[in-house]
Amino acid sequence: MITAKQIIKSFDTLNVLKGIDLEIHKGEIVSIVGPSGAGKTTLLQILGTLDKPDTGKVLYDDVDVSRLSDKDLAAFRNKNIGFVFQFHQLLPEFTSLENVMIPALIGKVKSSEAEKRAKEILDFLGLTDRMSHKPNELSGGEKQRVAVARSLINKPSVIFGDEPSGSLDTHNKEELHKLFFDLRTELNQTFVIVTHDEQLAQSTDRIIHMKDGMIVP
Repeated sequence: MITAKQIIKSFDTLNVLKGIDLEIHKGEIVSIVGPSGAGKTTLLQILGTLDKPDTGKVLYDDVDVSRLSDKDLAAFRNKNIGFVFQFHQLLPEFTSLENVMIPALIGKVKSSEAEKRAKEILDFLGLTDRMSHKPNELSGGEKQRVAVARSLINKPSVIFGDEPSGSLDTHNKEELHKLFFDLRTELNQTFVIVTHDEQLAQSTDRIIHMKDGMIVP
């Protein structure tokens, strides 16, 4: 589904990625692990089209995203890719329902359809009674589930997680990890997750180890 070919990325004189080749298959839950500075987040951002490699390319099926214009790339990202970050990044002035609806509205989905879809996802994630609450009225675990709901709203091909459970306590961390596998079972959802959590990494279908900008055995 996703193919990265010879991805090289530098920042000034620092070589962050040194020729990454990688394939992600539909329905996989893949973890990317390695020490700080290994290039994990940079790789995730390039796979997720938030950044571009210096050389190399990323293919989604037959679409070479490096060839898309900025406008087309933004539209592609909105439709095909979801993100869950460590600190949820919910907009504080909006309710849970409104936060989840935003990517759909950006994608030109009718407001009524976006609301219907958002309510269905929030209900599926056990957040029916939290829809009208703003982020400061939610627990850490609830905020991350809202963030997961937001990532699902446009029925993406893949969800990228950057330390998604890093700010959660043990109980909420386990609940979030279980949710990822439930979503794979229910929706055949694909996940690519950068994590330092050994328990999560060991439970994924495949672990990609990185060190010094390279994938290692």
